[in-house]
Amino acid sequence: MKSFLAVIITLVTTLSCCYAQPDGTGKTNLHVSRIIKGRPASIGIIGDTTDVKTPSIAGSVLMGGGKDVDDAFKWMISRSGGGNVVIIRASGTDAYNEYIDSLGKLSSVETLKIDSRALADNDTVVRIIRNAEMLFIAGGDQSNYMKYWKGTKTVDAINYLLNIKHVPVGGTSAGCAIMSGFYYSGEIASLTSQPALANPYDPLVKVYNNDFLKAPFLSHVITDQHYLTRSRQGRHVTFLARIIKDNNIHANGIAADEKTAVCIDEKGKAIVLGKSKAYFLLTTPGKSPEICEPGKPLSWNYNQQAIRVYELKGSVNGSFDVAGFKASKASGGKWFWWWVDNGELNQNEER
Repeated sequence: MKSFLAVIITLVTTLSCCYAQPDGTGKTNLHVSRIIKGRPASIGIIGDTTDVKTPSIAGSVLMGGGKDVDDAFKWMISRSGGGNVVIIRASGTDAYNEYIDSLGKLSSVETLKIDSRALADNDTVVRIIRNAEMLFIAGGDQSNYMKYWKGTKTVDAINYLLNIKHVPVGGTSAGCAIMSGFYYSGEIASLTSQPALANPYDPLVKVYNNDFLKAPFLSHVITDQHYLTRSRQGRHVTFLARIIKDNNIHANGIAADEKTAVCIDEKGKAIVLGKSKAYFLLTTPGKSPEICEPGKPLSWNYNQQAIRVYELKGSVNGSFDVAGFKASKASGGKWFWWWVDNGELNQNEER
């Protein structure tokens, strides 16, 4: 009998950690993450499940991975109207719930772990996403996001938030990778700059064209993340070269280093928040790579003026025009020229 009671006590104690706790006044503390039955994919929610309808303002956040940028989340929260926040991921925990909840006054914060196509097509999961006033895509592995979400109702729901409901939507690391129209899949293994520049048709160079998310202003953009920390400038340039060669489109690039975020408002004006730097890469029609062929090092020179690049530090009074990539509207940063000679990336600051 004693052992039976011990089991019951253990079960009650364990389950109590998953549900709202009393706050000492006899009331339920809604600032503790808990699991609510009947919400597929949900691994925790703070607040209640009421579908509040707050006024929201569109915006996109491209976060470079590493430590999260508090100010970027506050920027999104300010545009959410304090409504329902949803985090989506394919692995990991609900750790974002308490973190985001601590940054502002919100109706709810909920994490959905969508790790199968069945969940991605589940009507309840889709309803939770569509009811969000702010959505954040966690880091992880973007190839899993492709495998589980691409072509499902979940993607339709995200695009509804981006283009019809007009709420702030952001992502970090892998979540940032899939925010742009062109995106690198990482589905075989992670690609580094040296092999990409040495052979732009290396099997790891896999770039897709506007078949996933449809974020405003980003259809002709490819993002990259962990930029300076992992020296990804070379692979990013290679992605742009391949897009020009394979699609005859002169796309542009946006990249954020770790602890840094690019925040794009509803008019396409971007600011940079965080501790490091972001980069905006501009390609020019008529300046296609001289050599971009299988098995040969990339060459993209044009008198050492192949790609014009704007470097903008985080948390400074500067901005960049993502709506039109117009150089004349850039402020607060520095311009550089980048070029590639026989697989080697070079740069010079404009004078």
